[in-house]
Amino acid sequence: ICGGLAIFGAILNLVRKPGNTVFDRFFLQPLPGILFLLLLAMVIRWYAEPLVKIISKQLVPVLGFKIYKVLNLNYVVLGLLAGVVITNTAGIPKFAAAGVKTARFVLKMGVIMLGARYSFAELAKLGVYSIWLIGFFVLGTVFFVLWLGSIFKQPKSMVGVLSAGMGVCGVSATVAVAPVVKAKSEEMAYTIGTILSFGIICMFVFPTVGHWAGMNATQFGAWAGTGILNSAQVAGAALAYQPDGIETLKVAEIFNITRVLFLPIIVLWLAIWFVRGEDGNGETVNVLKVVIEKFPLFVLGFILMFALSSTGMFAPANHYKGKFFDNNIKESKLLSDEQIGALKGEAEKVTKTDQKAALALLIENRKIMSRDDDAVIRGLINSKVMSKEADKILKSAHKAVRHTAKKIKKFRQWITLLFAFGLTGLGMQITLASIKQAGGQPLVIGGIVGTLKAVFSLIVILLFVQETI
Repeated sequence: ICGGLAIFGAILNLVRKPGNTVFDRFFLQPLPGILFLLLLAMVIRWYAEPLVKIISKQLVPVLGFKIYKVLNLNYVVLGLLAGVVITNTAGIPKFAAAGVKTARFVLKMGVIMLGARYSFAELAKLGVYSIWLIGFFVLGTVFFVLWLGSIFKQPKSMVGVLSAGMGVCGVSATVAVAPVVKAKSEEMAYTIGTILSFGIICMFVFPTVGHWAGMNATQFGAWAGTGILNSAQVAGAALAYQPDGIETLKVAEIFNITRVLFLPIIVLWLAIWFVRGEDGNGETVNVLKVVIEKFPLFVLGFILMFALSSTGMFAPANHYKGKFFDNNIKESKLLSDEQIGALKGEAEKVTKTDQKAALALLIENRKIMSRDDDAVIRGLINSKVMSKEADKILKSAHKAVRHTAKKIKKFRQWITLLFAFGLTGLGMQITLASIKQAGGQPLVIGGIVGTLKAVFSLIVILLFVQETI
């Protein structure tokens, strides 16, 4: 498709004299740059990211951990880094200059689609306590960053994107809010760098402090889900704290999901905050009028997709990121006699009561029977008390009942490509000179806020969270 578009554009430029028409400005001029970014995005998503994972796994015997998980080296970060390297070494090719400018528009389209991955129905299952706790820390962090930003006299765009990244869900929130507050590329780089650096430290510090404080699985899961910013790092810390089960991970996921579901509220609120009182001359104006005139339309698209997703239009209403439990599966997906025999042969290795019960039901029915049983089976896999062959069978049983909606799967593919494209283009607008010029104050603000949030949430959780949520 890309090759066909390139040939079509080249032929048009050969048979007609390039001009300054709408067709030239919006198609022919940016086309080479768009194709250049698409090629880079595909290479990063389908080759660079898998290669980083392969190398990371090979280094586990030496390092003792998977470096791509610790450093969060996914396509989002790799795309941004690739753009930074290109612009600060070889520079953006002249033919690609116009196309690179489309990165922000493409990123906005990705943010709109992002709304389809979440659902209000999931919020109802999370428990009132987690909603209140996360709500307090999300809103408190956002307000605190905005206040510190005014003290340090930082631009509104910088403060806005940093408050979302530190308050909600890390990189995803940063990407979602950046177009809303018109954040510059280097401001996004600052925020993402702060989030990842702070998260790496937390992955090692949190489990140590948790064991030192004698926290139970519920308490530590609540703390990790509240205090650590990035989803992958939340999971990493929870599994480091309890490597033989997923009780801690389950609680951490509950709090992490709650935090993510505050994203539409924060995006909407920051959009209003950013345009409030703006008239270009620093004078007070009609807030409602300015909001209507300057409010980013793509935010409404994000909210609309979120609302449609909550009705069950793209997936069952109880989904999270498109995944849902359903054990109404075909006969061919049931465990075979050979697989059942293998599980029976190792059943005596399981000692925990809930795991024994879930395994017995699985053996009896040849499939996982409930959402709770599915979580227990995941914990059994993670505990590694059974052989690799048995764990492989349990994983296949889990995958058989854990589905991803087809529409959400398609949305996810498009989101991945749009984000890879958009962030690679944004990376090309980040120069080392601009980062040096901005100074280190955003990193200072992020460090202060992240540390206070982690310490204060630890105190609150030790005082008020016990065995259950």
